[in-house]
Amino acid sequence: MAFDIDMIKGVYSKMAERVDAARKITGTPLTLAEKILYSHLWDGKTEKALVRGKDYVDFAPDRIACQDATAQMALLQFMQAGKKNVAVPTTVHCDHLIQAKQGANKDLKRANETSNEVFDFLESVSNKYGIGFWKPGAGIIHQVVLENYAFPGGMMIGTDSHTVNAGGLGMVAIGVGGADAVDVMAGMAWELKFPKLIGVKLTGELNGWTASKDVILKVAGILTVKGGTGAIVEYFGPGAKNLSATGKGTICNMGAEVGATTSTFGYDESMERFLRATDRSDVADAANEIKEYLTGDDEVYANPEQYFDEVIEINLSELRPHLNGPFTPDLATPVGELGEKAKKNDWPLKVDWGLIGSCTNSSYEDLSRAASIAQQAIDKKLKPKSDFGINPGSEQIRFTAERDGLLTVFENLGATIFTNACGPCIGQWDRSDRKGEEKNTIVHSFNRNFSKRADGNPNTHAFVGSPEMVAAIAISGKLDFDPMNDTLLNEDGEEVKLDIPVGLELPPKGFAVDENGYLAPTEDGSSVEVKVATDSERLELLEPFTPIQDSELKEVKLLIKAFGKCTTDHISMAGPWLRYRGHLDNISNNCLIGAVNAYNKQTNFVKNQLTGEYAGVPDTQREYKAKGIKTIVVGDHNYGEGSSREHAAMEPRFLGVAAVLVKSFARIHETNLKKQGMLGLTFNTENDYDLIEEDDTFSFVDIEEFAPDKPLTIEVEHKDGSKDTIIANHTYNDAQIKWYREGSALNLIKKQNA
Repeated sequence: MAFDIDMIKGVYSKMAERVDAARKITGTPLTLAEKILYSHLWDGKTEKALVRGKDYVDFAPDRIACQDATAQMALLQFMQAGKKNVAVPTTVHCDHLIQAKQGANKDLKRANETSNEVFDFLESVSNKYGIGFWKPGAGIIHQVVLENYAFPGGMMIGTDSHTVNAGGLGMVAIGVGGADAVDVMAGMAWELKFPKLIGVKLTGELNGWTASKDVILKVAGILTVKGGTGAIVEYFGPGAKNLSATGKGTICNMGAEVGATTSTFGYDESMERFLRATDRSDVADAANEIKEYLTGDDEVYANPEQYFDEVIEINLSELRPHLNGPFTPDLATPVGELGEKAKKNDWPLKVDWGLIGSCTNSSYEDLSRAASIAQQAIDKKLKPKSDFGINPGSEQIRFTAERDGLLTVFENLGATIFTNACGPCIGQWDRSDRKGEEKNTIVHSFNRNFSKRADGNPNTHAFVGSPEMVAAIAISGKLDFDPMNDTLLNEDGEEVKLDIPVGLELPPKGFAVDENGYLAPTEDGSSVEVKVATDSERLELLEPFTPIQDSELKEVKLLIKAFGKCTTDHISMAGPWLRYRGHLDNISNNCLIGAVNAYNKQTNFVKNQLTGEYAGVPDTQREYKAKGIKTIVVGDHNYGEGSSREHAAMEPRFLGVAAVLVKSFARIHETNLKKQGMLGLTFNTENDYDLIEEDDTFSFVDIEEFAPDKPLTIEVEHKDGSKDTIIANHTYNDAQIKWYREGSALNLIKKQNA
């Protein structure tokens, strides 16, 4: 039986009425995304057709999911809200703080020793406030959600950008910052600009070496890392129905890499099969009763150009396997063409590691397809030329895969089975063959491949592919290996060719697990004590942010002008810094240390205008803070791309940065800045970015008149006394300006609850 079945049935009981009303008001057929959005409006119904990309709308999500790294700050904030219990079903999943090194048992034991105080805090605060808790080793948040909580037609938000994975079961699931989650936990509405809609029509059927992963690798190449910003990507067509539910999840998961608000598929038989296989026949039965409301209207899919803002069509029968990278997930190259490209760009062809797993590709189907390649290597006497690492998605998958012999196949090939956790995908990897200054190549089935993402090494070239393609390339040890056409020399000196991978959508003997790792909260948590040591270096109770005064926005100093790509990984790195995710002061020592200074092209080396000397970004900013001087950060396009981590907004806010002025923002980061009471602004004229000089001082001329749809004027004074005037646009509405004026959205919630 499903978790929260009464809540799910409650959603379904209202859906038909709300969708019918929305269809009448809009006067048009509806996409699936629109059906879910209109049926989750905060006030239950709408009086007007909502304008895509313009109207800010209040929603009522059904549930919340948090991973352990972001849950710390989210729950520290929730503790300030003055509530006895979370208002909607919420879960915490411990998957980010487990470093991959020696293998599952040793790595999990070490994590429980080194991060015990964080796990104890999360378990105690979850128990106190009615939150479901998944212990370390239980699995990766998004796979656990897909197996236990996701349901067709639902709306979920989560404090991780890959919350979108749940679109594989027909949800609108959206990654947010912790402050957004806190709003909903506290019983408040969740605000989102009504998304635009991108339709992806899939025809044909996957065959040969092509996998679901290749669909999103192709889409990423088409849309680029910012092409989906502000939009929901909805997949449909006969090809979509031919994909498994976990394959759909893979596609939705990596939709975060094109900047999409989320991605989703209409309810179909593959979703029903997955629900029943994961002991949720009650959800499948309830969904079947309203299944026409759990997919887009027929007319929409028949004439998509009339109802979507953009339409992409992909014939799965003709789709080729891809490898995307290095350094960006949208650099798409069909397998077979990568060798020439690699030689031209001096990318190392020797592959050192093949890594399979992560929230993107760790299902039973993924492991079975990769294991079929691994078994071939054994049978054909091929010795792998690369190291292998495997991260199962959940304890249920690990247990089932072990029972069915899949893990034994990998182990016979010399693979290391890591914990059911994120591991190398998020930089939690103590790599055994550190490369230093030497260029090196790895291939993986993860979602992101930014510089330094997996192992902290800027010289590591990471390429993204399907699990079966990763297995084949790791066996060959060559980036330019094309298993569809190339042969390999086995231990007997014979040339052999790998056969087409085969896999199983679901385990033939069903899923099984001894201990899934779930702890239900006590019914009354009023007497539960939240565990936070006063002398902890990893956890720290929060103090409310003080509102930024208009008078402080005169003679603001430039902290850093970031050059090129500046993701949340650059602004607030993960890896070893994950240990400080619950201690704002300590983690602020990584603030912007990965951003490239536009003036010297170095990282963590900026000019202190007070002394004229160069130092690290956090040290320089702390000196400005000590002197009561506000600062500004200037950036390029898609600033804040990547993970949803609100630390990338909270750290600069804590240290005294007042504004971020960029060419364009990634959606989640812009919202996070607003939530924390900062100014997130964009250049009205992009070329004004070039006007900013290293010693500039900024004065916000008309900040007293801060209002919706009214640009701000900034006077920039250069070192020689000359001045430029810059017009800065913003997307703040009245409610968001109140957040700013109160110092943060949380401050406003507390004020309203007082």
